Amino acid sequence: MTDPLPKYRFLVTLDPGDAYLPAAQALLLPLVAAGAFQEVTGLSAQLEVTSYAEGGRNDSVHQLPLRHSWNRITLKRGVTKDTGLWDWYQAGLTESLGARRDGAVILLDIDGTAVVSWAFHGGLAAKWTGPDLHAEQNAIAVEQLEIAHEGLTKVLR
Repeated sequence: MTDPLPKYRFLVTLDPGDAYLPAAQALLLPLVAAGAFQEVTGLSAQLEVTSYAEGGRNDSVHQLPLRHSWNRITLKRGVTKDTGLWDWYQAGLTESLGARRDGAVILLDIDGTAVVSWAFHGGLAAKWTGPDLHAEQNAIAVEQLEIAHEGLTKVLR
């Protein structure tokens, strides 16, 4: 039996948009830097199920699958002078095809070796949120970006 992995060592990578955009447009979008993010949430999926009562069968109800969906991945980091996340969001507003990117969340072991990753496909920067600012608090300004995507693939190393 192996020990559980710590959740505080991870990397996020975002690929260039050239897999989804024509080459000329892809060159206009800077590569969003592999990030030092403080938090990643939303690595989840769900299957919508409907109940179907069969006539004459009173001891149970059938559970039938309808459709599968992926939750949005949310990245949080301290605000920096790097405008990569904002630029990616803005590109999705102005480009007719959107600014789709593939990427991955990579979990590291204590030694910093990649152990498991979740690759997402066809990601769009769907929501950007700026920091909450408070003059009475001494805290880091945090921005967050929600990525709507078309699927996750889990990769064990």
